[in-house]
Amino acid sequence: MTDGATPLRILVVDDEPAIRRFLRAGLTAQGYVVTELETGLPAIDAMRRRAADLLVLDLGLPDVDGLEVIRRLRAAEITAPIIVLSSRDDEAAKVAALDLGADDYVTKPFGMEELFARVRAAQRHRLQQQGEAPVFRSGDLTIDLVRRIVTVRGEEVKFSPREYALLRLLVQHAGKVLTHRMILREVWGSDTDVQYLRIYIRALRQKIEPDPERPSHILTETGVGYRLRAPDPAGGGGAA
Repeated sequence: MTDGATPLRILVVDDEPAIRRFLRAGLTAQGYVVTELETGLPAIDAMRRRAADLLVLDLGLPDVDGLEVIRRLRAAEITAPIIVLSSRDDEAAKVAALDLGADDYVTKPFGMEELFARVRAAQRHRLQQQGEAPVFRSGDLTIDLVRRIVTVRGEEVKFSPREYALLRLLVQHAGKVLTHRMILREVWGSDTDVQYLRIYIRALRQKIEPDPERPSHILTETGVGYRLRAPDPAGGGGAA
């Protein structure tokens, strides 16, 4: 569902008419306003004109590669969420799209319920970035980014400076997949050994997850990176 009185405007860019019809029917039924394009260059122009609030983008377009569409939009400081929808299921394509600035990646074939969930997560992430209350809540996890206090099931949990820096980065981008490279550069300042990241993710899970072996907050995107579960709809969230 859309949030608030104004329906979310979604631009679907895919060169397969059947996919566009399928997406239009499903997204429209959820209350979204959907427009369609089959090529990338008109999509770049439309997004620059702020003609849509969110972009669902195929990578294999006939005029310009979808990765180039992402590159140009982010270079033009277009911050609208981008969800890549593609039959390319290799990890390199996922990492490339996410590193260029895509918010999420859904592989064909896909279920509409999964896509709806990704759209909602991208929408909440964008609202976070627009400066909502700096308290993140998801289930039994609460993070006050101003006071730097983290509570789990009502009990305060302590973190080392680097653990907190990693957790804060995940919170700032909650609902979005962050690649290993992006996290390492932001927290460690360089492309250091990804094993360090795995060690710190394991430490965070030990402190915030009800069951660290079956995490519900910090989710692994195999071969790509990590995603912090989006905040509760009524719980607010956002970066300080």
